[in-house]
Amino acid sequence: MKTHILSGILALALCAGAPAAEAAPTATAPLVGAGGEDHGVATLTQAPRGVLVRIVAKGLTPGWHAVHFHDTGTCSAPDFKSAGGHVHGSAASAHGLLNPAGQDAGDLPNLFVAQDGTGAAEFFSTTVSFAGGPDQPGLLDADGAALVIHANPDDFVSQPIGGAGARVACGVIR
Repeated sequence: MKTHILSGILALALCAGAPAAEAAPTATAPLVGAGGEDHGVATLTQAPRGVLVRIVAKGLTPGWHAVHFHDTGTCSAPDFKSAGGHVHGSAASAHGLLNPAGQDAGDLPNLFVAQDGTGAAEFFSTTVSFAGGPDQPGLLDADGAALVIHANPDDFVSQPIGGAGARVACGVIR
């Protein structure tokens, strides 16, 4: 009996000395519509080589919607133009994940919204980081950044925004 108790105490002591894994830094972007309505949230997690983005959306029209990182952390209604254009690396580049000339750092995959107005997506972007770095704009730099959902899908080639249309939801990344 004493051996089992001693073994249990020794195991607890060894575990107590083990360093705890650090949680990856996260940021959120509550998504709002032009009238202030709640359209869900985007949660971003910094990874060693980019940012993991998880979107849980609601209250949107069914179908595919473009999603982009925009340059300024402001979402003034009604059109969210205050968020500026797409984030860029050291120099502006062409738009579109399928563009032979390359993509800009704000380009992301489309979000699918079901008939009930809800959608969810998770994807990884190697083109940005929270703090910024060589050819990676910083989403949490001095003027921040926003995640914008557009009315239409992105065709991933057309200039300047892939036919994405109006900005229907916007979230300041914090």
